[in-house]
Amino acid sequence: MTIYSSARPGGIPAAYYRPLPGQAAPAASEVPGFAMVRDERRMRIESGRSRLRFTDVAALIDPTTVTFTSLSDPATRVLEQNFQFDLVSTDKLMQRYVDRPIVIGRGPNAAPVQGTLLSASDGLVVRGADGTLTALRQYDDVRFPELPGGLITQPTLEWTIEAPRAAEQRTRVSYQTGGITWWADYNLLFAPGRDANTGTVDLSAWVSIINQSGASFPEARLKLIAGDVHRAPQAAPNPRVMMMAERAMDKSAGFEEKAFDEFHLYTLGRRTTLPNNATKQIELFDQARKVPARRVLEFRGAPDFGYGPEPYLDRGFGLGAAAKVRTLLEFRNDKAGGLGMPLPAGRLRVSRVDAADGSLEFIGEDVIDHTPRDETVRVTLGNAFDVVGERKQLDFRSDTAARWVEEELQVELRNHKDEPVEVQVRESLYRWTNWRIVSSSLPYRKDDARNVTFTAPVAANGTTTVKYRVRYTW
Repeated sequence: MTIYSSARPGGIPAAYYRPLPGQAAPAASEVPGFAMVRDERRMRIESGRSRLRFTDVAALIDPTTVTFTSLSDPATRVLEQNFQFDLVSTDKLMQRYVDRPIVIGRGPNAAPVQGTLLSASDGLVVRGADGTLTALRQYDDVRFPELPGGLITQPTLEWTIEAPRAAEQRTRVSYQTGGITWWADYNLLFAPGRDANTGTVDLSAWVSIINQSGASFPEARLKLIAGDVHRAPQAAPNPRVMMMAERAMDKSAGFEEKAFDEFHLYTLGRRTTLPNNATKQIELFDQARKVPARRVLEFRGAPDFGYGPEPYLDRGFGLGAAAKVRTLLEFRNDKAGGLGMPLPAGRLRVSRVDAADGSLEFIGEDVIDHTPRDETVRVTLGNAFDVVGERKQLDFRSDTAARWVEEELQVELRNHKDEPVEVQVRESLYRWTNWRIVSSSLPYRKDDARNVTFTAPVAANGTTTVKYRVRYTW
């Protein structure tokens, strides 16, 4: 089976896989994902036209995606296909037995009521053999002589088959089902280096799979698709997925990754069982150790407004917003650093060892989107406690006739630590598309068409001021 996820990274509520006592889990149809299932079985097929029933399928199957193929005799054809899902339940049994005889038990000290069931709405109404009507709201049990036609105990696929000869054939049934999804969780252990801004991380990755499809899948060959797969309403099975060649399975092998179309495919090297109404976790890849990482302090005091239809000429526009210095963790997803594997979208949790007692302490978490190899992973840990940033406007001049605006800004950084830090000051030049920095107290890097970054060193228990003047023209 191949599982696809449409979940937002880190967006699976705990109620899906760990409901609180007395709390019902969300409906299986709400699980953000689906799976392509391929089930191979040996089945006896009679000569000529016959009916074939196939049980143990997922309750959330999409019947429009079902395909039946005989791998033994290509001449065997499917003439008709039905999906029967009218499953037996107390309410359905009651409704099917209206105008039919039943026996109703009323406890060990009362005689059972026998007769014809006239109504099963708002209690039971039974007419006895002598015509007496009995209305019951409380009873112990109801005895039905047989299972009425049309009700089944589990979802069933049924085909009308035409075969040239009677034989046991190897068959393959493929279908798409909802109620199943997967996501990735990453655990990072950060170890500082010679200074607080450098270090390494040990990274382990786990895949979590929720199965609420209504069926169990024992000893399945498991594949996971990572990427944003577009789905049209009532999509048909992807033939490229269904035609993939199977490979030999190693009982202890983990996931093997490879590019597949515009996505990435992770194939588990061993069989695994996915029980219904259960969550399973499998290691995605071996733990990566000593991956070079660095801590980054970042201050964004300027709001990131989009450009308007004309320049923003109000001198106070975008000022006065309180901002904090964020702390981030960065590492490169490449082979040189010990990784170099496409990382599926998921949640990253970062911990650090407290040297005082050796305990592991949680220091932040974030989510990442699908991240290719050789890209930088940035994890937001939170806000710095001892480093403060403050942004002010020092000057503002404009000449609308000459079509220009000049603005001078100052960012003051105050470090209350006993060690020096480095802060990335990211400024958004949002007033208009044409701009030029005419002076600055520190060098800057142009990130894109409207954002620049100043790298500001701040001494221990010290202050650094970043000033720049920008001129807009139109």
